[in-house]
Amino acid sequence: MSFTAEVKDELSRIVLDHEACKKAELSALVRIEGHLSGKYRLELVTEIAPVARIAVRLLHEIYHLKTEITTRRSVLHKTYSYLIMVPAQLGLKEALVDLGIISESGLEMGIVPRLVQSHCCLVSYLRGAFLGGGFIANPKRDFHFELSCGHEILAHGLVALLAQNAIPSKAITRRSSWIVYIKGAEPIVDFLALVGAHQSVLAIEEVRVTKSIRNDENRRVNAEMANQAKSIEASLSQIHNIQLLRDTKGLESLPKALQEVALLRLAHPDVSLRELGELAVPPLSKSAINHRIRRIDELVQAALEEQHAED
Repeated sequence: MSFTAEVKDELSRIVLDHEACKKAELSALVRIEGHLSGKYRLELVTEIAPVARIAVRLLHEIYHLKTEITTRRSVLHKTYSYLIMVPAQLGLKEALVDLGIISESGLEMGIVPRLVQSHCCLVSYLRGAFLGGGFIANPKRDFHFELSCGHEILAHGLVALLAQNAIPSKAITRRSSWIVYIKGAEPIVDFLALVGAHQSVLAIEEVRVTKSIRNDENRRVNAEMANQAKSIEASLSQIHNIQLLRDTKGLESLPKALQEVALLRLAHPDVSLRELGELAVPPLSKSAINHRIRRIDELVQAALEEQHAED
């Protein structure tokens, strides 16, 4: 089961107490998944069985409408879809008007304000919209959310409802549809919490924690590798200078303290300055070793400048 299907399955189990909230949820679901044909004949198609069940249940509970449901299997994709047919019957037109699907002037393109007057009804409308046309990518791969709807006015209406709950979103057109999308984990989690998908919120939060730990570990490893590379590069430079000094003036020309560090570095090319200090007798601090290495570098530079002047 996809993550989207899991979220829709969870949302379909929410029991609404108020009829106004039920109407708001059903209105959004019908607006996105429904299709009118003939003289007020309604069809809804969904690939999610729990969504089909909730649509049928609400149509029966609120309006006592007769429905017929047909299961279809795609040979190409080997998936099932559910066709809910609400044939022309007494009360269907009135139900569609009550749901804000049609009016005396024809189809309603936007969200009828009376359906989302209260906060709980607004939340129910958003829940129904997601049940109808929602998609959430698997959070293990990406944090991406979409609501597909058929009309620009509806898309911008959904954006406005989300904005009322401080959830940023944008409406774009794609092929022949309009898409409301949310990017980023935080607003997606906020949406799921708003509509009541609390188990899905926990699942996303678990993934976020795992990703955060993994990213922290990757940063730590990358930092260690970068430091190790810098340490190796510095060691090679130090060895080069010491060998250059040895071949020109001889290490015996160095003061005893510098000579000891030079010999230690030649004998232990792979160790850090701190480890090099621990090998000294008596042991030296990292800053002391670093100071003596810099003095050797300065002597090498002076020797090179002297040689250049003679040439």
